[in-house]
Amino acid sequence: MNFLIENWFLLVAALVSGGLLLWPMLMSGAQGGGLAPAQAVQLINREKGVLIDVSEPEEFAKGHAVGARNIPFGQIEGHKSLPSNKALPLVLVCPTGARAGRAAGMLRKLGYDKAQVLAGGLKAWREANLPVEKSA
Repeated sequence: MNFLIENWFLLVAALVSGGLLLWPMLMSGAQGGGLAPAQAVQLINREKGVLIDVSEPEEFAKGHAVGARNIPFGQIEGHKSLPSNKALPLVLVCPTGARAGRAAGMLRKLGYDKAQVLAGGLKAWREANLPVEKSA
């Protein structure tokens, strides 16, 4: 016990470094996590996941993941392009992932329990060299 009192700064340094190591994991848990681009592709291919881009139509036209459905964030509730089968996994994407996170929360409340966010948004999709297309 005397050692800890005399070397309190070592204890503080250990706690701070441990906290910094845990910070990314804690933050991803607070945001509901997110799928890496490779995980999203596997979900789409293996479990018939539906890729939904919640960007505004202008943003969607400038570039989006190939095969994505555009359902703007403001129109997500009850949109006709949402799958009727609520058991299907949904992968939500937007330019940064922020709107997609809020949309995933809304969709889970509507019964789409497998709604997940693409971590990093369209930027992460592009960085993973996955196909992007532009609308005419």
